[in-house]
Amino acid sequence: MMKRQLRILFFGLILMPAMMLVSGQVSARVEINLKNAPSSFTKPTVDYPNVGLEIHKINRMALTVTNNGFFGAGYFRYRPVDPETGRVAMGCEYPINSDVEYLWTAALWFGAVVGRDTLVSVGAGMYFWNQELWPDEGENGKMIRRSSQPFSIHYSAEAVSEEDIIARYTDTVTNPSFVREDPTDNRAHQPLFLEVTQKSYAWSYPYAEDFILLDFEIRNIGRFPLKQLYIGIIVEAIVYHLSKAETDDTWQDDICGFKQVVPSPIWPGEFDTINVAWVADNDGDPVGRFFDNTSATSVTGTRVIRTPSDSLEYSFNWWVTHFNTSVDWGPRQVTDDKPFRSFGSTMGSTPGDRNKYYLMSTREFDYDQLECAVSHTNQGWLSPDRNAVDYADGENPIYLLSFGPFDVDVGQTLPVTLAYIGGENFHHEPKAFDNLFDPHNPYIYENQLDFSDLGLNSKWAEWIYDNPGYDTDNDGDSGLAKWYFNADSTDSVWDYYRGDGVPDFRGAAPPPSPKLKVTPGFGKLTLRWNGEVTENFIDYFSGYEDFEGYKVYYGEDNRSSDFVELATYDKRDYNRYQWNSAYRRWEVSIIPLDYDSLVKIYGPGFDPEKYTENHLMEPVDSRNADRVFTYFTPQNWNQYDLSDPLGIHRVYPEAVLSDSSDTTEDGFHRYYEYEYVIDNLPPSRSVYVSVTAFDYGSRSHKLSALESSLLENDIYSHPLAGTEEVEEDGLGVIVFPNPYRISGGYARAGYENRDRTRSAERARAIHFANLPKICTIRIYTLSGDLVKEIKHYRPDGGADAQKETWNMISRNTQAITTGIYIWSVRSEMGEQLGKLIIIK
Repeated sequence: MMKRQLRILFFGLILMPAMMLVSGQVSARVEINLKNAPSSFTKPTVDYPNVGLEIHKINRMALTVTNNGFFGAGYFRYRPVDPETGRVAMGCEYPINSDVEYLWTAALWFGAVVGRDTLVSVGAGMYFWNQELWPDEGENGKMIRRSSQPFSIHYSAEAVSEEDIIARYTDTVTNPSFVREDPTDNRAHQPLFLEVTQKSYAWSYPYAEDFILLDFEIRNIGRFPLKQLYIGIIVEAIVYHLSKAETDDTWQDDICGFKQVVPSPIWPGEFDTINVAWVADNDGDPVGRFFDNTSATSVTGTRVIRTPSDSLEYSFNWWVTHFNTSVDWGPRQVTDDKPFRSFGSTMGSTPGDRNKYYLMSTREFDYDQLECAVSHTNQGWLSPDRNAVDYADGENPIYLLSFGPFDVDVGQTLPVTLAYIGGENFHHEPKAFDNLFDPHNPYIYENQLDFSDLGLNSKWAEWIYDNPGYDTDNDGDSGLAKWYFNADSTDSVWDYYRGDGVPDFRGAAPPPSPKLKVTPGFGKLTLRWNGEVTENFIDYFSGYEDFEGYKVYYGEDNRSSDFVELATYDKRDYNRYQWNSAYRRWEVSIIPLDYDSLVKIYGPGFDPEKYTENHLMEPVDSRNADRVFTYFTPQNWNQYDLSDPLGIHRVYPEAVLSDSSDTTEDGFHRYYEYEYVIDNLPPSRSVYVSVTAFDYGSRSHKLSALESSLLENDIYSHPLAGTEEVEEDGLGVIVFPNPYRISGGYARAGYENRDRTRSAERARAIHFANLPKICTIRIYTLSGDLVKEIKHYRPDGGADAQKETWNMISRNTQAITTGIYIWSVRSEMGEQLGKLIIIK
């Protein structure tokens, strides 16, 4: 823990004023250097930079983004919270709701030659804790959310993805209260005069749920051109589960490297170029001989997706940083063309603008961290460090991925797109590190690490940015393609592997999840939704309304893997196969044909299930107008009965679409109103419920059926009487478990502390149910001393408005002791009293 304590101490002494601003505690003017500013740059001061953060939560990668030129949650004075949920922010939780952290801080670096000087501006300086990218004040500096989801509160027709987060910042602040003087170059911050518009995009689609695209517009707002501009992203990713946060070797045993190619998961024998800088735990943190939910078995990485030029120079550098400079080290290459450059007392971290610029422009590609105890001197590298064995088996590395150069004229804007990517099952054998890793011969262990999921997600990030085979600007160019062959070379296909070079930021999408309402009852939950928007959704690529059906799920946690499918509905439709005698092959219909369409084609009473692959419709069949061999297969299970009250059913079966005035209170047609009842639920146990929508896929784009995210409309609820029923019927308050026994095994049974992120004493739970929307709960000792007061304020009702939980911690933040307590619930309905017994 010494390194973290040193950082916090250093951080507090040097940047306390700046970081207090982030917390909203400092009143100061931030001066903007106008020495080289253009006439259009009129604002001379910033009173309160509107520093903020947002967290992507639409898919499996919960990445924190800021308007300060950095990502993650590690560069704030106090641990920040999610402005939407109030939960403590993690840098990059992957998968979401797993409590596994994969990022401390990632930040942008910019370096260029201005006149005769070399200048660098950083979102985070890491080693020296400096910040040089700041937002404007007030509304101009505010982060913006947008969403393409029609039911989202952030819906906007201008949205690019399901979750856009937009920020704008510059490097023009020079007030030393906020921008630290460079102790190596011995001068104040000299701006490059850059304005950055940052747009991060996320999708919940199955093929796009493991990455965030980070799109930047980098504009020269100064009076002078920027020569030889290099851009870098520096990443420090501390990997650990929150329950192990205080274990030193859990977050100081990470490894990093650079992966250029992986075997193609789509075409056997082919290789995909991915060019990803990656970081992971060294062994996945097994628990004994197994991985469990606290194990960090995934890998995350950064990829450059777009730059304004295809002929750039790239650098990948990593180092182990420490305030004890004797153990601050990274690989260094020395050749005749590149003599050794001293960084002062460090061999890894780069103090000073000129050293940072040198590192970004060096075109050096470091070998992977696992190999740092192996000599690479024959390739021009310096000999391994004396601590190389310790570094090789895992440390706390930082990597820098850089690219350039660019010449940027005054007023010119550079478009740059990065991807932050996750991949699962990087570690798949719990004892592999113990059994296989040798720092002097790391290749056996290195070769068994699984990059396949990271590689696949990296390719999808590229394809979402620029769709292969799709002519975006209608100029006749759909991208690059070639012949691919199957494993035994008996078949081949001409397929696109790269887009047309025009950004799309789009992908084939499932229909949006419907807006879900949950009405709780004792032992049951009634789910209700309207599908008018969902069922009339037009897919971006196919141009068809490709809705196929709904699925109902419930789970005891809001991790996708914990949800269980309860019911499904899918349309009655069929795939039609017809024999092409010219090419001697079966050809399937581009889209499934619904039953009504088949009846129109083949006549009343037609039964498509009569004609199968083994029982063909003959060309001479009187119904067969096409005069070719034909057969049909159901698109899915064709569970289309909507009349069963025990399944998904229509709420208004009498409604007809021809009556456009037959609408609900929300203005949607009653024909699309559905309901599903989950009953026989234990009232004492909360659950998550979700309704997803799925399509029939896209044959022309080689996509199987797509389903909307489980987390798009999931609702947390207790199967207890709703607040309306409580208030109308005057139901009495229920308190459980009562008595509460410390030996009751509540956590083991999943009633409390399910995520195991808190100590047992701080995660206990007493539940108050049948509460009115607004009331005050008080707990007293038998002698009348107030132990705890809880304000329950849910005036708008909702799925869980009738319940409150107490963690058995007193108002003095002490765990309560064994005894008999009195509880009181006071509201407009009156006051209710009862006894609560705690047995420890």
